[in-house]
Amino acid sequence: MHILNIGILAHVDAGKTSLTERLLFETGVIDRLGSVDEGSTQTDTGEIERRRGITIRAAVASFTLGDLRVNLVDTPGHADFVAEVERALGVLDGAVLVLSAVEGVQPHTRVLMKTLRRLRLPTLIFVNKIDRMGAGEREVLADIRRRLSPYGVAMNTVQDLGRKAATTHGLPPHAVEEAAEVLAEHDDALLELLVDGKTPDLQQVRAALARQCADGVAHPVLYGSAITGQGVADLLDGIATLLPAVRQPDPGRAPDPARATVFAIERAPSGEKVAYLRVRAGVLRAREALTFHGGQGRVYGGRLTALAVAGAPRRRVAVAGDIVKVRGVPEIRVGDHVGEPPPDGQAYFSPPSLETVVRPRVPGQEPRLHAALLALAEQDPLIGTRTLAGGDTSVLLYGEVQKEVIGETLAREFGVEAVFEPSRPIYFERPSGTGEAVEEIRRHGPNPFMATVGLRVEPAAPGSGVGYRLEVDLGSLPHAFHRAIEESVRLALREGPHGWPVTDITVTLTRTGYDAPSTVAADFRGRTPIVLAEALRRAGTTVYEPCHRFEAEIPLEAFSAVTGGLAALGGELDGAVRRDDTWVITGEIPAAVVHEFEQRLPGLSHGEGAWWSEPSGDRPTR
Repeated sequence: MHILNIGILAHVDAGKTSLTERLLFETGVIDRLGSVDEGSTQTDTGEIERRRGITIRAAVASFTLGDLRVNLVDTPGHADFVAEVERALGVLDGAVLVLSAVEGVQPHTRVLMKTLRRLRLPTLIFVNKIDRMGAGEREVLADIRRRLSPYGVAMNTVQDLGRKAATTHGLPPHAVEEAAEVLAEHDDALLELLVDGKTPDLQQVRAALARQCADGVAHPVLYGSAITGQGVADLLDGIATLLPAVRQPDPGRAPDPARATVFAIERAPSGEKVAYLRVRAGVLRAREALTFHGGQGRVYGGRLTALAVAGAPRRRVAVAGDIVKVRGVPEIRVGDHVGEPPPDGQAYFSPPSLETVVRPRVPGQEPRLHAALLALAEQDPLIGTRTLAGGDTSVLLYGEVQKEVIGETLAREFGVEAVFEPSRPIYFERPSGTGEAVEEIRRHGPNPFMATVGLRVEPAAPGSGVGYRLEVDLGSLPHAFHRAIEESVRLALREGPHGWPVTDITVTLTRTGYDAPSTVAADFRGRTPIVLAEALRRAGTTVYEPCHRFEAEIPLEAFSAVTGGLAALGGELDGAVRRDDTWVITGEIPAAVVHEFEQRLPGLSHGEGAWWSEPSGDRPTR
C-alpha cells in the first residue's frame, strides 16, 4: 500500500473547502456534497467554522485511488490562521494550491507559494471557478508564471470559459510543445529533442513533469470547477501520478524506533485532549509506553489509550506515513515529538506581530479567562499569552479576524465573555551592551532574601531568543536553587526596562551563595529579578518594532503619490522595477501601519494598486 499526505492551501474564498468536498464525493467517501454556505461540509466541523464559512482548524479526511490512500489535510485560507498552515506543512508529502480563475493570484496565495517553493514541497496548482463570469485561462497561467512559479505547466484546457457549461479537455499538440519548452530548462532529454526539431509526446512530457514536480521545481496547473466537478478527474489523476507517494512498511517489519510529530490538538466533548500525529518511522500501538519530547527540553512519558488511523479505521497499529488520532496523554502539545525530533524542524512563517489586552466582561472572572486562554494556547502555540503589569492578560495575534474567533470561542466553549482592547504591534527589547550586577546575603541589617545572586547580560545573535548559562560550579547550589534562578530569569525577561519582552540575550550566572538551613528556593526567586533588572539597566536595552516586507504594483503615474505615502508612514523602498505600464516597488514598512496603508492605497493609485506583504524582521523604533 502507498500513502500520500497532501494539504489543500489557498487564499480565502478561492473555493478550497468546496474542492475538498468535491474530491471526497468523486472518490465515494460521501454520497452528497456539503455546502460552505449551509455549513454542511465534512472538514469544517466547528460551530464557528460552519457559521462563518471559513476554515480555522486543520482537518483530515481520507480517500483511496487504486492502491493509493490519500490523507487530505484541509487547512485555513485566511491569513489570520497561518499558524495552522505552518503546522500542516511539516507533515505533508505534497500540496494542492487552489486559486480562483476570476481573481487570479491573490496576496495570500503568493505568501503560501513562496513557502512551498522554499520547502520544495511537490505542489499542484488547481485553478478553480472556470464556470464563473470573468474567469481567465491564458492570462491566469501568465499570472502564475509571473507571480508564483516560472515553471507552471498547464495540463488541461477549457472550453466555454466563464460559463456554467465550461468543460475541461486534454492538451492540444501546440500546448504539449509549450509544456515541453518550459520543462526543457531542467531536462536535458527534452531539450535535445526540441533542439533536433522533434516534438516530445504527452507521455514524455508527463514523465518529465512528474520528476520536476517531485523535486519541487515545476508546478502542474489544472483548470476546473469544484461546483460542477469539471477538471476534478484531472486533478485526481495528477494527485495519483505526479505527487510522490510513500510506500508503507509491513508493521511486523518496521524495526526503527517510533518517531512521530504532533501537528494539531482538539478537545473532545468530555474535555479530553485529542492529538493528531504524523508517523515518521517505526510503529505506534495503543497501550504502548512512549517517550515524548517537547519545547524547551520537556521530556515526558505517555501511554495512548486510543489510536485511530486516518483512512484505515480497522487498523490498530500505525506505521510510517500514517496520520493518527490519539488520546490518553494529557501533557501533549502541538509541536511535540514521539522519539527524537526531526533534524530539520523549523518555523516557516513569522510569529504574530500584533497584541491585544483581553479582560472578562464580568468582573471576577479573570482566573477563568486566564485558564481558558491557556487551554487555547495548548491547541495553538502561537496564541501566546503574558501577564502585564497590573494583572491584565495580553494575547498574540495575526489579525482582527483571529481576535473575533478567539472571542467567540471563549464565549461558546468556556462560558467567558471577553472584551478586547484595540490591537497594537508587538515590540520587544534587545540588550544594547553588557551589564553585570550582584546582590549578596547580608549578615547584618535588613535582609529579605537569604541568597547571593550575580548575573551578567549580553547581546546574543538575532533570532536566538534567551540563552542561559553557568559560570559557577553546578554543585555550588542544590538543584532546586539552580532551577529557581533560571525560571526566575526567564519569567523576569517577559518585561524589560521599557515594558516589553527581552530577547536575543545571553544571561550568565556568575555568583551564588546560600545559608543552610535558612535559605529556601523562594529567596532565589525573590532576589533574581532584582539583580537581573539592575544588570539590564547597566547594559541598556533598545526597543524594536516588527516590520513587513512589501511589494506593490502600481500605475506609472501613481509612483510619487504611493512612495510619498509609504515614506510618511515610515516605509523604506529598496527596489523599483518598471513592467510595461506599471511600477513594482519593494521595501519594508512597520507592521503597525500595514493595515492603514492598505486602506490608503486605492486612493493613491486610482484604484489600480495591488499590495502584498508578509512579516519579516524588525528594526529599532524611531
